[in-house]
Amino acid sequence: MKAMILAAGLGKRMRPLTDTCPKPLLPVAGKPLIVHHLERLAAAGIVDVVINISYRADQIIEALGDGAAHGVNIAWSREDSPLETGGGIHKALPLLGEAPFLLINGDVWCAPDLTRLPMLKDDLAHLWLVDNPDHHPEGDFHLDGAGRVQASGTPRLTFAGLSLIDPALLADTPPGAFALAPLLRDAMTAGRVAGHHHRGPWVDVGTPERLAALDTRLRAMAE
Repeated sequence: MKAMILAAGLGKRMRPLTDTCPKPLLPVAGKPLIVHHLERLAAAGIVDVVINISYRADQIIEALGDGAAHGVNIAWSREDSPLETGGGIHKALPLLGEAPFLLINGDVWCAPDLTRLPMLKDDLAHLWLVDNPDHHPEGDFHLDGAGRVQASGTPRLTFAGLSLIDPALLADTPPGAFALAPLLRDAMTAGRVAGHHHRGPWVDVGTPERLAALDTRLRAMAE
């Protein structure tokens, strides 16, 4: 299985830190945030990784190279300007192939077990969902008792930024910038999105304050 890490964003919420450093390279516990992802993928045997880049792209390529230092093989998907999640995936499809792939938001930190991934079967996506954080109390989606994800309904959970995606989800989309969420909602309506409640550690590293808190937490765990 291949993985794709989304790393093309401008990192506006992380300013001023991202004025000179792209968000994926911001340090957490002594290493760039994106390296935490790469090491976890490598440990699970997922070594073929596609990374989309745009803002300060050369800086990211220079830092990570071909990925060998972290036990992975990186293929780069460059965007002249950020294409949003859906557009970024669409552009990277030739690198990803036709099989389902693991999609990871570059600005989250989590520690899931990637050695036992779910099977999509007839689904177009499988989402990791987490308890709603304080900064997003309303959540995103409802997970029913059968493990199906629905756009409406309560209680609601928050999308963790980790998912399995079948490329067929984007089969009829044109190139260009577009969001992934509407495609997921359409697939939910068709009953083709599964999910599970991830109860392990997870952080949306979206602000300098949350970045600093995660850094403190991981350093304390390492002591």
